[in-house]
Amino acid sequence: MRLLLAFILLFGICQPAITATPAPATQSELDHVLLWGQSIDQVTAIMAVKLGFQIRPGRDPNGVANRYVRFSDRSYIELEGITRSNATMDPGMLADQAVLHGGPGARTFGLRSSALDQARSLLQRDGFTPTPIFSASRTDPDGGGPSRPPRWRLFAFQHQPLTSNLFFIDYAPSNTTSFSHADDRVAREHPNSARELSAVWLLSATADVDRRQLERLGYAKAKPIRIPQIAARGYCVPVGGKSIFVLEPDGAGIAARALHEGGPQILGLSIGVDDLPRAKRWAERGYETTLASYRGVLGHAFLAPTRTDLGLLIEFHEMSKTVSKDACGG
Repeated sequence: MRLLLAFILLFGICQPAITATPAPATQSELDHVLLWGQSIDQVTAIMAVKLGFQIRPGRDPNGVANRYVRFSDRSYIELEGITRSNATMDPGMLADQAVLHGGPGARTFGLRSSALDQARSLLQRDGFTPTPIFSASRTDPDGGGPSRPPRWRLFAFQHQPLTSNLFFIDYAPSNTTSFSHADDRVAREHPNSARELSAVWLLSATADVDRRQLERLGYAKAKPIRIPQIAARGYCVPVGGKSIFVLEPDGAGIAARALHEGGPQILGLSIGVDDLPRAKRWAERGYETTLASYRGVLGHAFLAPTRTDLGLLIEFHEMSKTVSKDACGG
């Protein structure tokens, strides 16, 4: 999958003309983010030791390894790192590494759609440039074999609609036994009590550009937000039951420095946890510092100081105790 996701990065970022006609991407949900580390072991150690996530194995076919942080709601973070000097990378991976200058960070995220063909047709109708739909190989070692449907299907964009790279993906139903189902459930339990990837924070010079593009994609009802902890303002855009924050700097601070140093990027992630004090204490011990709590967009939260070693920030927030929740706060 990583080889095909790199197709997203190959085309750069191009903003199509804004039109008044929405192009809804139906039945979609925030799925996962691709996070590069300085090495696969470095990013694994930070996520596990400093932050308290359980890391699941991946593969290393051509010198670019991946591992996973999987959550109980099926969202996840894909960790990536180069494992040898002569790694085989396609042009998309090379372009990604050129932007990151060999350092850590994220520029790509995916939305899961249970109506992938319909979503692609709607987006194409409304002036976007989706790629053909790509599928996992029938001989995928993690798939169900040639007789089963492809493990995943996805499409990206020839010209990216947002200032960070977006793709849409869907997965075949799992063919699990009682044992593999139990193993999968255990694999999604984390020492820090993490339960879901709740929000992706997109940083650019003008948040309203991404807001309008998300509205064209079918994601409306944006709510103005401010995040004083990083000196940023912008909008929270609901996507299914989760959120995309589109942000711009609000004076001097973390957001302005990040934009100056790295351009448009995924500046942060919001992770929902069952036990916020436990997650906070884990991060405080990992970073040997005291962290401040605050009332954030998604509720009571704290910000782990991960930008230096992960290339982005991770916000932990308390999961809503109510049956229904507003994806952009109360």
